[in-house]
Amino acid sequence: MHVTPDNRLKKLIIIGDRVLIRLSKPDERTETGLYLPPGVQEKEKVKQGIIIKAGPGYIIPVPPENESWKNEEDQVKYVPLQAKEGDLAIFLLSAATEIIYQGEKYFIVPQSAILMIERDEDF
Repeated sequence: MHVTPDNRLKKLIIIGDRVLIRLSKPDERTETGLYLPPGVQEKEKVKQGIIIKAGPGYIIPVPPENESWKNEEDQVKYVPLQAKEGDLAIFLLSAATEIIYQGEKYFIVPQSAILMIERDEDF
């Protein structure tokens, strides 16, 4: 199920703790049989889709040390996201922002709105 972003999405940079999701078809099931019941889908409170791109994570600011040789990039650290590219995510639609990019519909979702993920990797 691992999905790599296609060339037209390479220009997109996802900010902070957000992920870019492409919706799955309503009747699409995962290999393990995970699917949303029709009643939940009709109410549109939750949706499922594949994470196409993920942001760097939660920002942890680092106090400046006033050292001229340090790059600006050294001033910001991140706590990585639990959600990763290729994961199947079930998320709250109310927290998502719908966008159309080059004719396709995507959702930008904060990690806090993701209820559950399914990953093909063996733990």
